[in-house]
Amino acid sequence: MENEKQSKKESSSKSGFTPVLGLSDAPAEESVHRGTVFDQPEPEKLLELTVIIPARNEEDCLSACLQSLVSQSEPVFELGRDWELIVVDDHSTDSTAEVARSFAGVTVIEAAKLEPGWTGKNNAVWTAARRARGRWLLFTDASTVHEEGNLHRALHEALRHKAGMLSYSPRQLVQGLWQRSVMPLVFCELALAYPPAKVSDPGQRVAAADGQFLFVEREAYRRIGGHASVAEEMLEGVELAVLAKRRKVGLRFRYAEDAVSTRMYRSTAEMIAGWTRNLGFLFDNCLALAFWRVIDILLLVLLPVLAVEFWNARIFAHSSQWLIAGWVLVLLWVRTLFRFYGRVAKSNFPFADCVLAPLGLPLFVSLLYRSWFLHKIRERVIWKGRSYKA
Repeated sequence: MENEKQSKKESSSKSGFTPVLGLSDAPAEESVHRGTVFDQPEPEKLLELTVIIPARNEEDCLSACLQSLVSQSEPVFELGRDWELIVVDDHSTDSTAEVARSFAGVTVIEAAKLEPGWTGKNNAVWTAARRARGRWLLFTDASTVHEEGNLHRALHEALRHKAGMLSYSPRQLVQGLWQRSVMPLVFCELALAYPPAKVSDPGQRVAAADGQFLFVEREAYRRIGGHASVAEEMLEGVELAVLAKRRKVGLRFRYAEDAVSTRMYRSTAEMIAGWTRNLGFLFDNCLALAFWRVIDILLLVLLPVLAVEFWNARIFAHSSQWLIAGWVLVLLWVRTLFRFYGRVAKSNFPFADCVLAPLGLPLFVSLLYRSWFLHKIRERVIWKGRSYKA
């Protein structure tokens, strides 16, 4: 697989764009080896858009996603005539495929057999991408819900900013104390590590994209080699964004509460499993990050405790110095609170969730350590019943 990936990269770098081979020109295996994206010959007239949703055991959320998409079909932008919607059933064991087939106009296909060196999601997406007929491709998750008119607006935004790849960071829907307190902590760190303004700046090296909403122009997708170029990557969106910047196809990334929302995790257990898997991929310095968050915990907890102790000491020692020292600690604590809130507010979560964030610090530190241990010591991650090398 490594040789195949290297061959594909060399082919792309020599010619700029990889060639289109039809099924009659080469078998599917040879197509992948040569870096070809689309199986079929180019249609005389492309559709405007292909939406691709990989789905593995998503019966609980797929319906809302599909409803939000098919409702955007209208006389001037008709599903089946101007655009297509493909759901890839990634060998689900629940009723995911049946849910998808219940929506008129939705094409349901089964993911190809999962080969070594591929993640399940990348394999499912690649299965659909190679048969896509759209001038633009939208890769989105089954857990997303799209606002009315989102598809048209994304197309116009990509054209306006001359972006071959447009990615949205969705508005996160959370429930329960632990999700509301931990998720802002994760997303503020992401906002600091991958500032959207720098990501969208071609002069900056930092690159990122969210696989929950990845909108790519057909030729740009071909140029970066499609999902075959990131076959074994768990965070395929980030890796595709790196390639997009490297191949200079134009990358735009932003927080988009106006366009799409998602409930990443349905329970606290899912959240713990998900971030245990992902944090090690997202941050190279998980242990250092955990250390600084421990400092936050100590400052937020110990400063008021020490202030009270100093005030009590003043009472018994009859000294104003202890009283002044206590108030100095209170002022430091207030400053720490404002600094902490200012950091967490970068997550784009509501005020109430940001206020709850200090309660999530111990769990966040635990997740950072668990993810570090999983990636650096065990070097294996489990996701949706499949084991991958970290």
